[in-house]
Amino acid sequence: MEGNNQGKPFKITNSSRDTRKGVVALSLEDLCSKVNEKLNIEGNITIVLESDGTEIDDEEYFATLEPHTSLMILTKDEKWSAVSTPYHISVDQIDNAKCGPELAGLVGKLKQNLCNVSLLGGAELEMLSDMDPDSITDITFPDKIFLEQLKEASGRFLTEKRQAKDAMDLLRLYQEKHSETG
Repeated sequence: MEGNNQGKPFKITNSSRDTRKGVVALSLEDLCSKVNEKLNIEGNITIVLESDGTEIDDEEYFATLEPHTSLMILTKDEKWSAVSTPYHISVDQIDNAKCGPELAGLVGKLKQNLCNVSLLGGAELEMLSDMDPDSITDITFPDKIFLEQLKEASGRFLTEKRQAKDAMDLLRLYQEKHSETG
């Protein structure tokens, strides 16, 4: 085969897709070695197709890959995930008064990873719990049920944060009073 002695070029990236490199490899073993060197990775790695997460774990399958195939390198407990597309919501005058672009970006981030709602601050939680799902349900966010559940969860987290703050304030007052008398 022509070019077999020179290897094939591949595009490699890490699981967060924030590092991209080019590498030429003759074999899967050669690719693993070069990936460890280029991405400064120690230990075992898993190589998957960036496009769909198919694992490349033998030389026969590796040989069928086209030149310039995009590959994702996973370490330890990392998992493949599809490319997330940025979200865009058109904002009218009413939405803009309720932090439209900021709300759109926040909902977009949470749609990618809902667990982040527990890490939000009071202002962000308030914005989410005050949103009107009907006003931002459009082509970009057609899932009104998701928006309603996000609003409800945000309201719950906001209430819990306020209760925790109140409890801490009460404890602080108690401690101040106790230190004055003792």
